[in-house]
Amino acid sequence: MVQESISKKTIAIIGAGPAGCICAAFLLKHGIKSTIFDKGKYLRTILPTGGGRCNLANEEFDFRLLAKNYPRGEKFLYSVFSKFATQETIDFFNSIGIKTYTQEDKRIFPISNSSKDVQDKLLKQISNCSFINETIKNIEKLDNCYKIVTNKSSYAFDIVIIAIGGHSDFSILNKLNINIEPPTQALVGLVTKEKFSDIAGVSLKNVTCKLNKNLISGDLLFTHKGVSGPLIYKISSLKARESLPYNLNLQLIQEFDLQKELNENPHKEIKNLLSTHIPKSLSIHILNKLNIKEDTQCHLINGKTRDLILNTLTNLTITVIDKVPDSEVVTCGGISLKEINPKTLEAKKYKDLYFCGEVLDIDGFCGGFNLQNCWSTGFIVAQSIVKDIT
Repeated sequence: MVQESISKKTIAIIGAGPAGCICAAFLLKHGIKSTIFDKGKYLRTILPTGGGRCNLANEEFDFRLLAKNYPRGEKFLYSVFSKFATQETIDFFNSIGIKTYTQEDKRIFPISNSSKDVQDKLLKQISNCSFINETIKNIEKLDNCYKIVTNKSSYAFDIVIIAIGGHSDFSILNKLNINIEPPTQALVGLVTKEKFSDIAGVSLKNVTCKLNKNLISGDLLFTHKGVSGPLIYKISSLKARESLPYNLNLQLIQEFDLQKELNENPHKEIKNLLSTHIPKSLSIHILNKLNIKEDTQCHLINGKTRDLILNTLTNLTITVIDKVPDSEVVTCGGISLKEINPKTLEAKKYKDLYFCGEVLDIDGFCGGFNLQNCWSTGFIVAQSIVKDIT
């Protein structure tokens, strides 16, 4: 363990989340201690990630392809990921006793399948740092230092790293006059005009949606309020700043020859025929919405009715009227990237003021991309400080 910091400059990290903690760990590797401020339990935000298993990263090793998974921040991250990306993340966690494995969907998890294990081992790496469990009120640049005011005291530091995440109170930065893109929900369930409460909990795999000229696919979950699941999270991210309401056209199943199946199963009830392709409860829901009796035998389905069913299955139009409150995985918004040097993550307006993690206007899709942003930007900040003061 490092007993004394080799740095004569004092360093404060505001926020003990993934970005702040890994930044502190990389600073300590160079013998540089920092003081970490957080009002709550340290590294608490990592516990629910990956359903409690902690989706550390995604198995995409080409940094440009990796960056494509960020609706906000793609080009900005080129420089960051060229220095620290997926392989470096795996190597770091291996070095602190977190062995990993990769799922078929390319998501990378600790072998322990435990976010708590990641929390414990990462906090152990920074146990030699100083921790101040207080609420930050504001941060101000003075002539020769940064003044940090909390609910209990005030402090002076030479270098300040802001790693407060995307859900925090940005008003603590008011005195710094840093441009902030207004935060809004991303990776969130959507509220629809259409009601799906009777099929809440029903899911479908490989549903397709056309956004602009692009087709995106993923699993869909119907909820009491509307729709959710991986496909909807991706859509909500891509359309995070789009005005409501807006329409989505969903292809629930791949096109099939419904007339042929009707002909081959003349005495089968239509709900049972459709249930060979989709869950029976969804079949009944669709037939009820179309005012078609669910026990109608297939030979009684005429051309007009057939087309109504087929169009619903292959081109279901839903109207999004809201986002599910307080349910987002991440936020879209944060410190404007125009304010930040992409090579160092230092503020352009102030020397010795750095930003890392989700406090930046960077957000990715589900699959380990948002934690990757934290690991990578935390490393870059630490590297920049080491180069500057040693």
